[in-house]
Amino acid sequence: MHPRVNILGVGISAVNLASALEEIERWIEQGKRHYVCVTPVHGIMACHWEPDLRAIFNASGLTTPDGMPLVWLLRWLGHRQVARVYGPDLMLAVCQRSLSKGYRHFLFGGEDGVAEALKARLQERFPGLQVVGALSPPFRRLEPEEDEEMVRRINEARPDIVWVGLGCPKQERWMAEHRDRLTAPVLIGVGAAFDFLSGRKTQAPRWMQRAGLEWLFRLLTEPRRLWRRYLINNPLFVALVVLQALRVRRYSLEG
Repeated sequence: MHPRVNILGVGISAVNLASALEEIERWIEQGKRHYVCVTPVHGIMACHWEPDLRAIFNASGLTTPDGMPLVWLLRWLGHRQVARVYGPDLMLAVCQRSLSKGYRHFLFGGEDGVAEALKARLQERFPGLQVVGALSPPFRRLEPEEDEEMVRRINEARPDIVWVGLGCPKQERWMAEHRDRLTAPVLIGVGAAFDFLSGRKTQAPRWMQRAGLEWLFRLLTEPRRLWRRYLINNPLFVALVVLQALRVRRYSLEG
């Protein structure tokens, strides 16, 4: 198990892309059921505003640092091996490894048609990749019988990995609620990776990602949807981390 670093009460796994990939492979080979929270600052702040969500993140198999502020913070705290585990990069790395391992994938999420578009893109990029299902659920709370039908469809496809693109915190809640109902060993919540890798939305340039400026790119491209996330939550995150470092505020990973 990788060490967890307490950031505002959320245990961020001290991993990089390679070590996260190794852990996921181990779960599949051992048949263990886990879910992965790919977590930027937005995820940490979602746990701040919805405290019950914190237990979901902390019960994950991995809660990876998806954002340079978290990477810099973990390195400053002594975890020099940590690197960003970006949702789209993780998906591509796992798909690449799957060609030799024979892993089966199911895509669950995105707006209508996005999962199917992503399936086509991935199979074009990785000939021979086994994407055994693609499903975009309605953007509302499912009725119990609808939810049961989706669980049945996923289980009948016998995937090793279910990729979940419902956005934070909806996808984390969904993974926690369905982990024991699905036979797939691994559920991975990757949010906007569905939109980016399907071609529906444009990713920030790599130099902006490395510089920790992806938030600015996304704010400029979707200001009405994201202004609160970046202009309110990001400064508040910095302030709360400072208070935690000074031990003015204390956070537990237990609750």
